[in-house]
Amino acid sequence: MPVVQDSTQQEPSAAPASRARDLLPSVVPALVVGAVCSLLLVGVSRAAEELQDVLWRTVPDALGVGRYSVLWMFAVLVATGIAVGLVVWKAPGHAGPDPATTGLDAPVLPPVVLPGLLLASALVLAGGPSLGPENPIIAVNVSLAVWLGARVAPRAPERGWVALAEAGTIGALFGTPVAAALVISEALAGQRIKGHLWDSLFAPLTAGAAGALTADLVSSPSFDLDLPPFGSPGWADLLSALTVASVGALLGMCAVHAFPYVHGAFRRLRHPMLMLPAGGVVLGVLAALGGHLTLFKGLDEIAVLAADPEGWSAGGFATMTVVKLAALVVAASCGFRGGRIFPAVFVGTALGLCAHALVPGVHPAVGVAAGVLGVLLAITRQGWVSLFVAAVLVASPGVLALLCIASLPAWLLVTGRPQMQLRADGSPVR
Repeated sequence: MPVVQDSTQQEPSAAPASRARDLLPSVVPALVVGAVCSLLLVGVSRAAEELQDVLWRTVPDALGVGRYSVLWMFAVLVATGIAVGLVVWKAPGHAGPDPATTGLDAPVLPPVVLPGLLLASALVLAGGPSLGPENPIIAVNVSLAVWLGARVAPRAPERGWVALAEAGTIGALFGTPVAAALVISEALAGQRIKGHLWDSLFAPLTAGAAGALTADLVSSPSFDLDLPPFGSPGWADLLSALTVASVGALLGMCAVHAFPYVHGAFRRLRHPMLMLPAGGVVLGVLAALGGHLTLFKGLDEIAVLAADPEGWSAGGFATMTVVKLAALVVAASCGFRGGRIFPAVFVGTALGLCAHALVPGVHPAVGVAAGVLGVLLAITRQGWVSLFVAAVLVASPGVLALLCIASLPAWLLVTGRPQMQLRADGSPVR
């Protein structure tokens, strides 16, 4: 007679969960790594802000030149290209690998390379190119964690230090360990995990919490754009989210497909003292077209847009969307050191507000969240991070369900296609 298994009984787990005494030794290293990674990020950001204030306020005021006049924007962007070109040319290790070949999964670099990479990143943040701090700072923190960890605990696996540094930096970047947990869990999805998932996430989540808490205590980052409140979603909101997210994904894929060609054009110049100043020239032209809000990493600038959703016409928002996306492609192609998440958030925000300006029935919160979701899915190919960033910008529970549904067609448009990251030979990663 066959035995019928009771559906309420579960098969024992193939791999037993870790014991508490196995996880506890990781707490202190995770807390230290997370806090140090956060402090390094805040320190570089603060230094860049001070330099930005000098370049864009003190000097033009002393010269009697408009802070964001076309002439001054062009001059500062070209000068930034020259300065970063000198660092890439002369600094040991040339400020790290070609940024077009790197993503959030940072390579481990020799310590001698890190000062040049930090300097180049700070110059970019201050000078106006459309890149954020995430990729270089993660690379620096990962490399330092691996280098110091190998001396403190030689038997500890390198991958463990990498995970702690990535989680600590991401937690500090977004002000919450949730973002770090999402990124790490997405990275673990393609690996064979021994034991429970939460065992693998325990130490990185601790590092992410330490990084986020340190950033909150020191700098109090906030992503809430304080858009008009959004209540319960309706059918029109669902249609808006589906449409804007899909358009954002298609727009982002246009940039992804253009990326290797723009990168190849700058590579033909062969020398950083030609590539980077040339990139500064192109960025200066784009700044003249899009205005000063299309400069910098974009986080402060999206707050300006969101503070007055009716302040620009649909054409104005569309111009900023296209110009910022083009500036992101150029800055990432010509050799400026920086990440692509924050500029992509600006592109999605401007796209969502453009949709609201075209069709007033599109709620600003829905338009912004869906636009950011679609663009980030195309640019980063990080599903959880895209959902998380889009959701925290509007801080409305009603939007989350819309985003989950809108992510489905947007993901179908981007999955399996080239990514905004290149191999050493210039071909796109898939």
